[in-house]
Amino acid sequence: NLSEQDVITGTHRAHEHCIAKGARIDRMMAELFGKETGYCKGKGGSMHIVDPSIGILGCNGIVGGGIPMAVGAAFAFKYKKEKRVSVCFFGDGAANQGSFHESLNLASIWKLPVLFVCENNQYALSTAQVTVINIENIYIRAKSYGIPGVMVDGNDLLKIHEVSGALIERARKAKGPALLECKTYRVRGHWEGDAQQYRTKKEIEEWQRKCPIIRFRKLLSQKGYINQMKDAAIRAKIQNEIEEAV
Repeated sequence: NLSEQDVITGTHRAHEHCIAKGARIDRMMAELFGKETGYCKGKGGSMHIVDPSIGILGCNGIVGGGIPMAVGAAFAFKYKKEKRVSVCFFGDGAANQGSFHESLNLASIWKLPVLFVCENNQYALSTAQVTVINIENIYIRAKSYGIPGVMVDGNDLLKIHEVSGALIERARKAKGPALLECKTYRVRGHWEGDAQQYRTKKEIEEWQRKCPIIRFRKLLSQKGYINQMKDAAIRAKIQNEIEEAV
């Protein structure tokens, strides 16, 4: 859905965003180990991957920090009359930050080519969304700013591709911004060693059964695109790439 010229901003947990946009795993791993061959010469670390050459404007350790950056990029695209789009990824915790509301407001007023993607994993560190946001779904906040708001199953890869594609093309055609809420779940703790006393084991296990990788693998198998041998080959290739990067 995104072209090489389009840009993204990510969160403190944005490795997947970077890989999807074309980032090299070896350079990401080098950054993690503080090496000069890393994307930020080893000075940014895991949370701050940047590569403007492939449209990664920056991943941010500040909650909601990438949202206004994406709006700024979208303003530049419109000012220069370029048919480019910016996409910012953020979590449910960032949806309570002032930068979220200010950015949606400006993007709406100026009709900027930006897609706001809220990856709602239902917990900001150890704080459940239901305890800090008095609405069930974040996407309805879009209505307050006069822009489209859509919610999808964040574990359904094809649905996300379909809906995000339509919203990206809408932005590219100068029809303005939109807010996409992807309802998903963070099955691991916020940090290694997190005791996760703020939720039940049953809740985690229920969401583990909805794993997007398992669901998509099953779909590919049912459609005849992969079999056990092809699946094993894909896994081996990925594992080898990771080991070489390390």
